[in-house]
Order: sequence, then structure tokens, then C-alpha cells
Amino acid sequence: MKSIVVVAVMSLGVALAAPVHAQEAAAKSAGCMNCHAVDTKKVGPAFKDVAKKYKGQADAADKLTAEIKAGKGHPAVKASEAEIKGIVSWVLAM
Repeated sequence: MKSIVVVAVMSLGVALAAPVHAQEAAAKSAGCMNCHAVDTKKVGPAFKDVAKKYKGQADAADKLTAEIKAGKGHPAVKASEAEIKGIVSWVLAM
């Protein structure tokens, strides 16, 4: 019985980690990681700092997606709007 519970918990962990890994890979392929890092400031702010700044703001995802897509105050990103939305939601979940 213990082994069934352990396997179930491990499977759930892998399933939950897969989307996070996919969004991180999307951020890398879109070039986000050239200027940003998860924990530390590079050219741009750390993703965790961005998440803190926008915490509790209901329109944060839409605002950031529009800003990134428009290239206003942010370099142009070679990613689709859906990819940008996924990356933004990943960042805001930190």
C-alpha cells in the first residue's frame, strides 16, 4: 500500500513539474533568459521580483503580455502571443 501512495505522489509531482519545465524552455527559446534570470537581476529584473511587483493585481498578466508584445519599454520578443501568455503566467506564479 505504501508503494502505491509513493508512486502516486511521485507521478503527481512529475505531472505538475512538466508545465513549469515547458514554460522555462519557452522563456529560453524566446530569448527571455538572455536578460532575465529566475532569482537574480541581469539586464532586466529577476522573474521572482516581477512576480512580487505584480502580486495581487488582477490585470497583471494582460498588462505584461501587452507590454512585451508591443515592445514598449521591453525589447521585441520572437514568440507568439500564446507563448508570451504562458511565460507570463509562469513568471507570475513564482
